Amino acid sequence: MKYQLLIILRFLFFLPAAISQTVTIVDIEDLRPVADVVILNDDRTKYFYSGRNGKADISEFRNEKTICFQHFSYERLCIDYEQLTRAGFEVRLTKKVFAIEEFVVSANRWEQSRFEVPNRVRSVQLPEIKMLNPQTAADLIGMSDEVFIQKSQLGGGSPMIRGFATNRVLIVVDGVRLNNAIYREGNIQNIISLDPSSINSTEIILGPGAVVYGSDAIGGVMDFHTREPLFSGGEKLFLKVNGMSRFSSANREKSVHLDINAGSKNVAFLSSVSWSDFGDLRMGSHKNPDYLRTEYVKHINGTDSVIPNPDPRVQVHSGYSQLYTMNKLKIRLTPFFILTAANHYSRISDVPRYDRLIQYRSGNLRYGDWYYGPQIWMMNYLQLKFSRKNVFFNEASLLTARQDYRESRHNRLFGSNMMDEQNEKVKIYSLNLDLEKKFRSTTELLYYGVELAFNDIKSTAHTRDIFTGVIMPSGTRYPDGDNKYLSTSLYAGYKNNISERLTLNTGLRYNHVKLSSEIEDNSFYNFPFTSIKISNGAITGSAGMVFRIKKDLHVSFNASTGFRAPNLDDAGKVFDSAPGIVVVPNPDLKPEYAWNIDLGITKEFGAILHTEVTFFHTWLNDVMVRNDFLFNGKDSVVYKGELSKVEALTNSGSAKVYGMNLTIQLNILKNLNLRSGLNFTEGYEENGDPLRHVAPFFGSTHIVFKTPEFEADLYSVYNGPKKYDKMATSEIEKPYLYAADENNNPWSPGWYTLNLKLSYSFINRIRIMGGVENILDHRYRPYSSGIVSAGRNFVISLNADF
Repeated sequence: MKYQLLIILRFLFFLPAAISQTVTIVDIEDLRPVADVVILNDDRTKYFYSGRNGKADISEFRNEKTICFQHFSYERLCIDYEQLTRAGFEVRLTKKVFAIEEFVVSANRWEQSRFEVPNRVRSVQLPEIKMLNPQTAADLIGMSDEVFIQKSQLGGGSPMIRGFATNRVLIVVDGVRLNNAIYREGNIQNIISLDPSSINSTEIILGPGAVVYGSDAIGGVMDFHTREPLFSGGEKLFLKVNGMSRFSSANREKSVHLDINAGSKNVAFLSSVSWSDFGDLRMGSHKNPDYLRTEYVKHINGTDSVIPNPDPRVQVHSGYSQLYTMNKLKIRLTPFFILTAANHYSRISDVPRYDRLIQYRSGNLRYGDWYYGPQIWMMNYLQLKFSRKNVFFNEASLLTARQDYRESRHNRLFGSNMMDEQNEKVKIYSLNLDLEKKFRSTTELLYYGVELAFNDIKSTAHTRDIFTGVIMPSGTRYPDGDNKYLSTSLYAGYKNNISERLTLNTGLRYNHVKLSSEIEDNSFYNFPFTSIKISNGAITGSAGMVFRIKKDLHVSFNASTGFRAPNLDDAGKVFDSAPGIVVVPNPDLKPEYAWNIDLGITKEFGAILHTEVTFFHTWLNDVMVRNDFLFNGKDSVVYKGELSKVEALTNSGSAKVYGMNLTIQLNILKNLNLRSGLNFTEGYEENGDPLRHVAPFFGSTHIVFKTPEFEADLYSVYNGPKKYDKMATSEIEKPYLYAADENNNPWSPGWYTLNLKLSYSFINRIRIMGGVENILDHRYRPYSSGIVSAGRNFVISLNADF
């Protein structure tokens, strides 16, 4: 009996060891634990993360041939289980000489080496996001030094990439296309629906060179990857809690975030919630006195009154708030099937349209009210990933999604009691099937797939008496009948590592876009047509190569074509773009086409200096630009009680955009480095007129000191000037946004800011971050923006991981 009891006790004692196996991951230099290391098998069907102590249960990997350890700051390491056993289940990672992400997924929707991709791709990873602490997703993407951000109001952020913006650049979240049929030619703010605290990484593809993306991706693609539920590596429940709170002085920002992950071996759940409240933004105190907000409108006892601003640096009527939630459920149905169900929800409060609230007419403020109503975005998707080699593919992903999007506009002239209100609702249904096939040689890769996207748009409008509440019908922004938009695409791409030095990439995509729009009530505008029917197809493609001349010298070349079909906003919109100008529909619009070439050179000088430079040139044919137009034979019409010049989007010949992107990383000392990103772009229509969305020269330079517990980042962000002769006509028509030059012509002055961010980690779980932005308190307004940027801004935040 005693002998049997001893056997049972020994069995129970050794059972946990038999069931679980823990690996410890440390830095090879100081043997400190490395947190948030991705541990995955060779075919990526299993992956887990190391905890704050650098430990992870890898029992699930016992039968795997190879186990890989991947972290943004360290070199990727792949070893077999026997090697790991001999090493006592301790993994030592070597820090990267330069902070370059080795693997990207946005170029073909599957992970591949960055050094085999001919496109210029910029990754913004979680450590950088945490350190620079952006308030919005627009601010996050602006940190890349590759994207210029325009803001008409504080609750805004319209990305410009290589001279293209809005509906010529593509936003993707977790593999789902966000662009819809009412993405406008003007500036948009849809990107701020995302919460930067819920984003794990972002990849920016510059140019139209990726065939997995179709219409709208002429300027580039912004591919956001939100946080994923994490499985447990063993029998024990994996529980992780992350919280953040932040305060910023310039707009009295108060933000909080909380996410909780609970994961077993086969089921994982992630829930995330964020809340932000932004007050009126305070501008800087030096330079550009024209930007001061000297007075504003306030509705007092039923009457609009102009109130002198006691502090002209405060941009009265610019604040807003936002709620964001995300929930994801991931289930491993079999070792080869993973099912993910996700919900994203964002609600942004009323957002004052600041650039309209500072407009004057006949010497007086023009509007009593102008604001966007709550912007609501909800996305639900279901994704099934299958990872088992067969004759057709090695990996496959089926992604179905539904998005519901709502926006509205509310404006009232000064002294009027009539509020014009327009409401838009869009339902978007999409399906993506993506497959990847690796051939026996492993140097060849075929990827192919299908994308479908269907938009159902409803546009309504009315005029409301703010005193009596009486509602009267009015003209809608888009046709008030059935509005349908269908995009269908097929694509295939091929990659071949011809040798250790040469990689070839090529691909083709067929796109077909169909727009159908009906006008039911034509009494408000008396259009000469009552329906819009547009159907277009196009084949686009790319061919590129990467030539690794030496280990420290790479040259890439990529030639590609792009295509953008008119959407409902292009062909069917009525709105006032500027005082005295009305834009009307044009049912005869045709697609625009782009031809692009990129030449990239990457050179390293030992362990000291890393440089990347890319030269690009894009040609557009049948480019859609806003021009003077005739409506029912007239060049001017009365719109909202004002005689207005008629304009419309038309296919106006050709245009060209060219420029360069430069990135530098310099290791000064062991813990001290410098990095800088610079962008130069020029763009013109065939008649020589500048293109609207070509940003001035811009960039940033960072000097970073970093130890395991402490990090300091002293950096400058800067923009060159945009002189009058470089301004697009549509921008010259908005002088209230710009300073006046010596000839009293509008122009955008250059500017720079000096900033400091500090971060200190306690017990490897709690991190306090602080900083000062715009230390010199400069007053500046980025090109094409309505809101003036923040003056000196003190930021403090607390992050906790458990």
